[in-house]
Amino acid sequence: MLLPPLGLYVHIPWCVRKCPYCDFNSHTAAKELPESEYIDALLRDFANESSHLGERPISSLFIGGGTPSLFSAAALNTLLSGLQHHCRFSETIEITLEANPGTTEQGRFAAYRDIGINRLSIGVQSFDDLKLQLLGRIHSADQAQHAFYQARAAGFDRINLDLMFGLPGQSSSEAIADLDRAIALQPDHISWYQLTIEPNTEFYSRPPRLPEDDNLWAMQQQGQQRLADAGFVQYETSAYATAGQQSRHNLNYWRFGDFIGIGAGAHGKLSTRHGEILRNWKTRVPAQYLARTDTFSAGQRSLENTELPLEFMMNALRLRDGVERSLFSERTGLSLESIAKPLQQAIAMGLMEDNQRLQPTERGRLFLNDLLEIFLP
Repeated sequence: MLLPPLGLYVHIPWCVRKCPYCDFNSHTAAKELPESEYIDALLRDFANESSHLGERPISSLFIGGGTPSLFSAAALNTLLSGLQHHCRFSETIEITLEANPGTTEQGRFAAYRDIGINRLSIGVQSFDDLKLQLLGRIHSADQAQHAFYQARAAGFDRINLDLMFGLPGQSSSEAIADLDRAIALQPDHISWYQLTIEPNTEFYSRPPRLPEDDNLWAMQQQGQQRLADAGFVQYETSAYATAGQQSRHNLNYWRFGDFIGIGAGAHGKLSTRHGEILRNWKTRVPAQYLARTDTFSAGQRSLENTELPLEFMMNALRLRDGVERSLFSERTGLSLESIAKPLQQAIAMGLMEDNQRLQPTERGRLFLNDLLEIFLP
């Protein structure tokens, strides 16, 4: 089986405080972060993973969290340098850092740029100060705007803005006003998605009052049109980019590529030359992760052939244009004939296109969960 491109995800699990909607593996930081100790642990973790690399270079690297911008440029430079002792970065590697506007200061973006980070993802979420307070964010709308200007001044020409709609008490006009402020900054990429209430969050135990479905639909329709008019192409369920500015790291996920995950609670997916596809995950609690001296793994399993169609489609069908049909066999080792029956059913139901791609129709994008159920084992 031809091995797919390989990305690397680095998880930094600390935040200034935990947001009430967040279900990621994030933890409120102590006054002093164990910065150097955690970088050392990450490099030991990656050294253990390096045997799986073979000759493949790392094509993309995403540093997420938590709030990675709590870490200094010096610490992240140690990380990047150390990683390259065990692997080769591709010449065109995309290195993304997630940043919170409330944890950036004058000069920090320039330092990040100097060490080789070439893409930022800024967690704005809203440009309405009241909504930001309801979301538990530590920054203001003005700080978010200032962070963007700082990043541009530091030389970042690839910036994503994370923005949510369907916030507590939000009207359609307020959601579009948020989006207009984001568009006015002229970023290259906007991740615009609906707030959902997830288990194990504060919002789940004490649900806020969210907009009615009709209002949510209006927000989505108006917002998508606003983004299209501004030159942003929706290439994935909640991702919009100007020409050539799609997230390469996330595209690798959606095209069922491989990725190594290091850090507390990180997940990975690796294909072997023997045709296996492995899922693995790391120790979740930061203190336990830091205490590990040998393996950082909390588990690993091989995906069964019966699971692969759904695993593949859960990613590929998030893409507006889908993927080439040949990619299914390349990435799963299964023949297209093995999914002929569910594929024909999806086409007959008007959920997938009848062409040379595995591509959802507009109806399929609207009812994606129904479409994916067709590929259940």
